Amino acid sequence: KMTDKRNYPVFCLQIKDVEVLNCEYGKNTIKFLRLHREGKKHFVKEVEVCTHLRLTSAQEYLDGNNSLVIPTDTIKNIVLVLAKKNGISTLEQFAIDICKHFMTTFCQVAYVKTYVQEVPWKRLHENGIPHIHAFICAPDGIRFCEAEQCRNGPLVVYAGIKDLKLMKTTQSGFEGFYKNEHTTLPERNDRILCGELFCKWSYGECKDFDFDCIWNQIRECILEAFSGPPDSGEYSPSYQKTVNCIQMHVLSKVSQVIEVVLNNTFYNVVDMKNLGLINDKEVSECSKHSLSGLFRNTQP
Repeated sequence: KMTDKRNYPVFCLQIKDVEVLNCEYGKNTIKFLRLHREGKKHFVKEVEVCTHLRLTSAQEYLDGNNSLVIPTDTIKNIVLVLAKKNGISTLEQFAIDICKHFMTTFCQVAYVKTYVQEVPWKRLHENGIPHIHAFICAPDGIRFCEAEQCRNGPLVVYAGIKDLKLMKTTQSGFEGFYKNEHTTLPERNDRILCGELFCKWSYGECKDFDFDCIWNQIRECILEAFSGPPDSGEYSPSYQKTVNCIQMHVLSKVSQVIEVVLNNTFYNVVDMKNLGLINDKEVSECSKHSLSGLFRNTQP
């Protein structure tokens, strides 16, 4: 220990005095389009990939020895080559392919994690007829997945949907909440329910799942739980209860862990009496809040 000119203690640490807890690195934002042709009909997958590695040694951090470091440019090229050779049948399978490649090819890799996010291109229809090579970007929820593996450990897969914007204009309220001297919010039994949803679930250890089928099922579960029956809806007493209903419905399809975050938009009906108008809930100002829940199915 030394002392500087202001008499503050200055500690001189040696390498032996510091424990390295984690030293990952990787390549973010690998964006590309994979085109698959079946005769005249084309199929597209545009994705963004982030892949991070942890090596068996931290010598590049501690000693400046780069002999085990796989350059991020190499990581990017491997991802592109795997897309070329294997295609992208599903996001989850592509993430699995990336993890397996790094684990089986490089003995110095102790841990690999990859994130894959899809651009929501959908086939364009003209007069109900699907176009063979034209697409439209329809952002009604973005699909993503993660896969990670430690050496000598299982390969674990997660999947999810984000930026899914939902609204229902009635069948929602908020009453009976805690009140004190700071409470100004009035109770409501009929309000707009609107939010941007993030949902993530775990498949556990990698198995032979039909990832496309399960993802579509879960998305339908989210829509059903949020909206209720199409001819009548279902009353929501709070955003929290709606999140719970979504989680419980999804857990009926995926028996692992489910996380839901609802970044809700709160609409407040504008009082227009001073403007000489009666506003029958037709014009509302908005503000934003957030809530989340993490559930696990305890059934075997």
